Amino acid sequence: MKRALITGITGQDGSYLTEFLLSAGYHVSGLIRRASTFNTGRLDHIYSDPHDGGSRLKLHYGDVTDGTGLRRVLEASMPDEIYNLAAQSHVRVSFDQAEYSADVVATGTLRLLEAVRDYGENTGRRVRFYQAGSSEMFGAAAPPQSEGTAFHPRSPYAVSKVAAHWYGVNYRESYGMFVCNGILFNHESPRRGETFVTRKITRALARIKLGLQEKLFLGNLEARRDWGFAGDYVKAMWMMLQQSQPDDFVVSTGEAYSVREFLDAAAEELDMDWKSVVEIDQRYFRPAEVDYLLGDSTKARTRLGWKPAVNFRELVRMMTSNDLELARREETLRQAGHVGATVLG
Repeated sequence: MKRALITGITGQDGSYLTEFLLSAGYHVSGLIRRASTFNTGRLDHIYSDPHDGGSRLKLHYGDVTDGTGLRRVLEASMPDEIYNLAAQSHVRVSFDQAEYSADVVATGTLRLLEAVRDYGENTGRRVRFYQAGSSEMFGAAAPPQSEGTAFHPRSPYAVSKVAAHWYGVNYRESYGMFVCNGILFNHESPRRGETFVTRKITRALARIKLGLQEKLFLGNLEARRDWGFAGDYVKAMWMMLQQSQPDDFVVSTGEAYSVREFLDAAAEELDMDWKSVVEIDQRYFRPAEVDYLLGDSTKARTRLGWKPAVNFRELVRMMTSNDLELARREETLRQAGHVGATVLG
């Protein structure tokens, strides 16, 4: 059986990728950060106690800011494939935590590449490495954006992702390492963090509909994004590492919608009018905005045979349905006297 190591395994993409790899027969190891509270909620449905035997999912404490720890995890997990999904991934927060974002996203990738290079030289194994890029790297570049589009990042997060991308290219060219950069456009799901705009919208509108919340505060409603389903996108990550030669690929739907249009679609699913409950808050605007991201994934479709299965309306329906159910559970708890209760997805 193949072995995979996933950094950022507790995130949205990490959980979907873990499901996919386990279904393909992999042994999966995941890197998790130590915390005083459990942070593995997205994995609970597939995780089993290793003491029970037969488990193909193992979690290791570690962090991409700790190079020595990374080397130990590599030695323990002995991966054939590595998926580097670890990041401080919130673009707006990266302006407030710029140095930390750079240390995790950019230098963290460099630490992991160095650890993998040493591991390969010491063991003679050629590990295949997937680096999670982002459409935010294109920033102010004119759409549509493809692998040939010049990067113009507009946030500390995006700048750090560009650095990580070029570290990957450099190690591929310098040391012959099998490194693929996946430049994924926005991908969402019911597992998306609640501070990201799509999930913020579906969670809040569902709560407002049931009287659990009064207002939704947002920033730029005119920003346009190419939104797809995370479950589709993790398959593209895997496909990249199954090729005979490493390369870089844009992964996208080829359709873009504004935040306002996402609001329209979510409100329509919930049969409500959002205009009376949404307010604009300047705190949610970025110091440097990214107006329009639209991906050209022709290369991934032709070379990998990848294509998205879930369209925009299906994605919105999936997310609103999930969050309406969560809101109903929350309403039930409150009616039972559990004041202040919330239900997390």
